[in-house]
Amino acid sequence: MKKLTVIAAAVLLSAGMFAQSNKEDIEIIQSIFGKEKKELVQAYMTIPEAQSAKFWTLYDTYETSRKKLGQERIKLIEDYATNYEKLDSKKATELMTKRLAWADKYTKFQQSYFTKFSGVIGGLQAAKFMQLEDYIENCIRLTIQEEIPFIGELDKSKVPGQNNP
Repeated sequence: MKKLTVIAAAVLLSAGMFAQSNKEDIEIIQSIFGKEKKELVQAYMTIPEAQSAKFWTLYDTYETSRKKLGQERIKLIEDYATNYEKLDSKKATELMTKRLAWADKYTKFQQSYFTKFSGVIGGLQAAKFMQLEDYIENCIRLTIQEEIPFIGELDKSKVPGQNNP
């Protein structure tokens, strides 16, 4: 329950503020890798000088759009945190439907940008970039997931005879 309260407070404080909402991603990335995301991309990618300016311009556009999608994810987490204690079948279905729609939107976003990056740096380098993006995104998702209680977790802590702290 303590984790849920902390997550809810962090999400509620950051909701509505674009720069603040992405601060969590930055903090997660830095805590895992010890660097900012752009530094990771610079260290990992080998972009020829002739393509560098176009790549970084496209990268900045990509990041702006990706952060907007991150805003949507934060709103979903906030909705879950707000409704967790009174979650019923209808609300759970609504939240899961929104989460799956977000995942579909994110996949389409990646498909679109893979095509754009391929046009700038070629398919192999674009695949390398998207693989790094997937890895970073999965690390962020796992970190967030570890802080969010599973449905019913709160109820189990109230059951007599369970190991309750």
